Amino acid sequence: MGNHPVQVIAITGGKGGVGKTNVSVNLALALAELGRRVVLMDADLGLANVDVQLGLRPKATLADVLAGNCDLREVMINGPGGIRIVPAASGAAEMVNLGPREHAGLIQAFSDIGDDMDVLLVDTAAGIGDSVVSFVRAAQEVIVVVCDEPTSITDAYALIKLLNRDHGVSRFRILASMVHSPQEGHNVFNKLLQVTDRFLEVALQYVGAVPYDETVRKAAQKQRATYEAFPHSKASLAFRAIARNVDGWPLPSSPRGHLEFFVERLVQRTGTGTPS
Repeated sequence: MGNHPVQVIAITGGKGGVGKTNVSVNLALALAELGRRVVLMDADLGLANVDVQLGLRPKATLADVLAGNCDLREVMINGPGGIRIVPAASGAAEMVNLGPREHAGLIQAFSDIGDDMDVLLVDTAAGIGDSVVSFVRAAQEVIVVVCDEPTSITDAYALIKLLNRDHGVSRFRILASMVHSPQEGHNVFNKLLQVTDRFLEVALQYVGAVPYDETVRKAAQKQRATYEAFPHSKASLAFRAIARNVDGWPLPSSPRGHLEFFVERLVQRTGTGTPS
């Protein structure tokens, strides 16, 4: 199994404040509970918040990897539930404005640690900047986190449109966040679906919904993941169900012809006679 494929999932959302990092952290924990070796990359390169949300203090970050001071293995830190985190820099303007070469370098750097993980979750920055586009294109699955607000739905649509029309991404998984009922989650999905069906050639698939839950705020105040601090809360139960859904997604079997995480594994798996 030295060349097993890694499932790479980008978690994004268009606007900030939709609970994207909360989704990334708790989904990572729920997948780890299913026995998956999970690495969570904080891809908000200049405004890191995964480590803050979990009360961790990294000694080095992706900025150090790019500077050549250390490699990815050295910056990874252990998080709760057996997950490992690749921390980004905080307050580093130069990390926000990286060019395509640096983004490509980071994506390719992960190839060296692929044997140590089953799932890579990429928590992107908010908005539709270059780093968001680079990391989403390099992932195999894209989860768009949306809540029931006009600005959230509009910004999610803008992101989907950009990724589809300019970069050929055609499938998006939609996760409704902070909903007050299961029906509200489906309504959010349907609102987005109505617009994309009219104007874009994309496939949207509903992943599930995370309910509005006071324990999320309480966990944040403690700098802990909801899934760890309140394992029986409504939000944690929702993440457990979403993780089971995600765990059933098919793994990629061939490269798509552009820069992506662990692409060499896909090339070798499709090569004749090469063990996977």
